[in-house]
Amino acid sequence: MNLHALRVFHSVAHLRSFSQAAEALCISQPAVSKALKELEHQLGMQLIERAARGKKLALTDGGQSLFNHARSIFAIEQAALEDVRARTGLKQGTLVVGASTTIAGYWLAPYLACFNQQYPQIKVEVQVANTAQIEQTLLACTIDLALVEGDARDPHISSQHWQDDPMSIVCSTAFTPSDDKEKWLSKQRWLLREPGSGTRQMSFSLLAEQGITVNNSMQLGSNEAIARGVAQGMGVALLPQVVTADLLELKKIKVIFTKESSLLSRPLYQLKYRDRPLSPAANAFAQILYQEVNQPLI
Repeated sequence: MNLHALRVFHSVAHLRSFSQAAEALCISQPAVSKALKELEHQLGMQLIERAARGKKLALTDGGQSLFNHARSIFAIEQAALEDVRARTGLKQGTLVVGASTTIAGYWLAPYLACFNQQYPQIKVEVQVANTAQIEQTLLACTIDLALVEGDARDPHISSQHWQDDPMSIVCSTAFTPSDDKEKWLSKQRWLLREPGSGTRQMSFSLLAEQGITVNNSMQLGSNEAIARGVAQGMGVALLPQVVTADLLELKKIKVIFTKESSLLSRPLYQLKYRDRPLSPAANAFAQILYQEVNQPLI
């Protein structure tokens, strides 16, 4: 069915006037008549009783039935337009953010709070996983954008630098490192995250730059578990300072300063799927990510 002709019919039936319908649709009256004739021909039935001069037109039974359907169709169209306009105006909708565990636990909250203050009607969801898993959910289009420790590996994902995350090598306060810190550290058991974690990936890279090799390791599922394992004397670790701050203050762990300790920092990235434009809500949140907010305590 020709939707343009149906719209013309709907307008004529609603206004009960060819001339008023033409004016409302900003087309000529002959164009209205032509559209109605084409619709009647397509459907094989007469829709409008041709009224005598001076009388308002009337619908046939078939015309009344079609008008009821048309009214429903264009009501749905109007509802769709209003929904899209509301989402464009950020008055409703959903924002789904993917975040690696450290970012979700320590970095994300101030930005979410800022977004919620500005757009309280937008529902926000956060999916937490390691960097590799977050990439897969981004490619599956189940999240709008992501914040992770590692750079994107898939060519369909674009990455943008977001923050720098200072890191430290830590051990139990019961440990006494030798003067040759690098050699001593290479002999220790290293507590590491699971494969696929941005923290694990970055740890090997940063430690190699420090001249430290990992020969003995234990795998734990979160940075918090690693930090507490360090406090119990299970080994040493390279961790973000936002994770170790509380235990350092309680003197449960201590920082091991190497010759290049000042270089221990990793970049945090914002990721998005290249072929998928950001929704209005995701675009607004992406802008907030680069505003100044209260930073996590270190």
